[in-house]
Amino acid sequence: MYRSGLAISIVLTSLVPASAQTLDGAGIEEIITDKRVLLSTPYGLRLPLRYESDGSVTGDISGFSMASMFTPSETGRWWTEEDSMCQQFPTWYDGATFCFTIEKTGEDAIIWKRNDGLEGTATIE
Repeated sequence: MYRSGLAISIVLTSLVPASAQTLDGAGIEEIITDKRVLLSTPYGLRLPLRYESDGSVTGDISGFSMASMFTPSETGRWWTEEDSMCQQFPTWYDGATFCFTIEKTGEDAIIWKRNDGLEGTATIE
């Protein structure tokens, strides 16, 4: 009886997801450099962003119906500062710089929180 209870406990423990791990600048660079990040926004959009090793980030919203109101594809820059990832686009968000804290929640999953309080999830490809 004890052994079967132990086996069930081990199986259940392995099914529980690990807690989120807050990443520092080096950790952020490691998971997003040269990757495509599908950013899920609180507005129901999944914004694809490509973070290159040269510090450029390209977003493409040409597939969204509201894209005609904005520049549908734009390349800005990204960098890390301490425990945050920052990015700035020439015209998106009126050229404002935003910085994000990143928590890794799975192999290819993160939670992001922008310095103005906006937050969401993303998957990394």
